[in-house]
Amino acid sequence: MKLGVLFSGGKDSTYACYIAKKQGNKVSCLITLESENKDSFMFHTPTIKLTKKQARLMGIPIITNKTNGEREKELEDLEKSIKLAIEKYKIEGIVTGAVESVYQASRIQKICNKLKIECFNLLWQKDQIELLNELLKNKFEVIISSVAAEGLDITWLGRRLDQKMIEDLKILNKKFGVSPSFEGGEAESLVLDCPLFKKRIKIGRFKKIWNGNSGRLELEEQY
Repeated sequence: MKLGVLFSGGKDSTYACYIAKKQGNKVSCLITLESENKDSFMFHTPTIKLTKKQARLMGIPIITNKTNGEREKELEDLEKSIKLAIEKYKIEGIVTGAVESVYQASRIQKICNKLKIECFNLLWQKDQIELLNELLKNKFEVIISSVAAEGLDITWLGRRLDQKMIEDLKILNKKFGVSPSFEGGEAESLVLDCPLFKKRIKIGRFKKIWNGNSGRLELEEQY
């Protein structure tokens, strides 16, 4: 089946793309929305501009559009992008990286129903610790690009996913209720390498921007 992947460059959408290809589907394009609203309910915003580079490393065409990130209205921008993917790449379905977000999954499903294509939430209801372990097992190199939850301080920015991080997330889940895969918006991630990439993205200079109880990673140099 020809599929389009809603792609943020983070661990879940990249892993969903990986699974879709392993299942024998053709990933015809990636679809990325660049939101001007850093608190968007629908879209990942930190390091979003790197999605074009990630797409090149995967050898997959990418459709990118901007949205002002206004709640619900941003869905109209998403629908336009999916329509373009249907017209340009003849996709028959959409893949998402949603794990537990009913808000995201239900709205994407509604758009797919309207456009008469399939919607595949390939990570839906997956055990979150199991998901993190699968990323490690499949050699995904992932760093934290933003944090916004109690228990996640500035030291988490730029931190790499490893077994120690998984153990720390188990503790934070018990102590503060932090979702291990960040489904509550507690953090965002960036994939630097995985089996889909032709080569690894290397990070040079970067800044850690902190504001009150949240922060983000600002990459000044990558190659």
